[in-house]
Amino acid sequence: MRAGGAARGQASLEYVVVCLALALALGIGLWNDQSVLWQLLDALRVAYQRFAYALSLPT
Repeated sequence: MRAGGAARGQASLEYVVVCLALALALGIGLWNDQSVLWQLLDALRVAYQRFAYALSLPT
């Protein structure tokens, strides 16, 4: 009756595979502070600090 029953959950599996491949590609050269992954993590940390500071300001 259900033709799509076997394909259920395929999109989430593809999403996980793509995320793992992206993390692996960015993580190459992880031992260096100049790697893309470290720069991305540092940029996210700075952005969150600035966001939290902006939220703490009185309105």
